[in-house]
Amino acid sequence: MSGESKLTHTSALVLKVVSGGCRYGFDIMEKTGLPSGTVYPILRRLEQAGLIQSNWESGDAQELQRPQRRYYRLTRSGEKSLLKATQRYPLLDNLTAERERR
Repeated sequence: MSGESKLTHTSALVLKVVSGGCRYGFDIMEKTGLPSGTVYPILRRLEQAGLIQSNWESGDAQELQRPQRRYYRLTRSGEKSLLKATQRYPLLDNLTAERERR
């Protein structure tokens, strides 16, 4: 998935919610309604393609007695790909806006 290749609708949806502030896997699953078996492979492919970057959170998780989170953010290439995907999938904005209202 290079910057020139076209994203699938679900990959574009994941990019869209990451750009909107969803930063870790469960948050992305909740926002998109997609299961973990779909979201995590997409995140891996997007990261391998250079469209997102990730890092593990600091020690706060242990203090909060929960698993450590991996946080994701768009790269410049990811922003460009998201712009192209939004033009290709005009309903993408509607889908994410609909989820926000719920």
